Amino acid sequence: MVLELDNLRYQHPGQARPFIHIDHFALQSGERVLLHGPSGCGKSTLLSLITGIRPAQQGDIRVAGKPFSSLSQRRRDAFRADHIGVIFQAFNLLPYLTAVDNVCLSAGFSRRRCERETAGNNKQRRVAAQELLTRLGLDAATSVLPAWQLSFGQQQRVAAARALFGKPDLIIADEPTSALDSHSRDTLLALLCEHCEHAGSALLMVSHDSQVADRFHRSVAFSELNGGGHHAA
Repeated sequence: MVLELDNLRYQHPGQARPFIHIDHFALQSGERVLLHGPSGCGKSTLLSLITGIRPAQQGDIRVAGKPFSSLSQRRRDAFRADHIGVIFQAFNLLPYLTAVDNVCLSAGFSRRRCERETAGNNKQRRVAAQELLTRLGLDAATSVLPAWQLSFGQQQRVAAARALFGKPDLIIADEPTSALDSHSRDTLLALLCEHCEHAGSALLMVSHDSQVADRFHRSVAFSELNGGGHHAA
């Protein structure tokens, strides 16, 4: 299993009961799962727990067979860099770096991901980053522009390429298509799913849009998952 959650609980200060309450959830290698539900229901909070950005208060999170939630913050950060690619809802690109340089940021934190791209030096990393961007629809001329000069859709593709660099075991995507029109949404999803299949990466994507479910092996309603048990379609 690439991801396993057991007895996971998280409670905001002042709340009478846990905001996140998941008895069990598992994601296999290469599997694509859509987690859908309305805005504000807790999907992004769950992703912050899975990625170790927010520490779990109770329960176990295992990533790539390792007890991820029991690691120290420093070791969680290093493990995340090696094994998890994250597409943030707000992209989190560095605005004055080029698209290529933003993608190469992944390489700076993980030797393992560089090795999986066969990119041992800076030149090889830049070539690998450009190849990813090209597959996601950004040509070489666009890829050398600073992120602040890119359109919203182009920035989304850069964020996706950064997460995919180095073929991580698990890709986490937080509403990556929320502000795209239907054509751009379908194009990005097709490319994202294609690359995950090519790399063997598992994909967990959260969205309020259940219409994209046909791109995934399973569709899970957050309301069923959160509170004990889950429903898959």
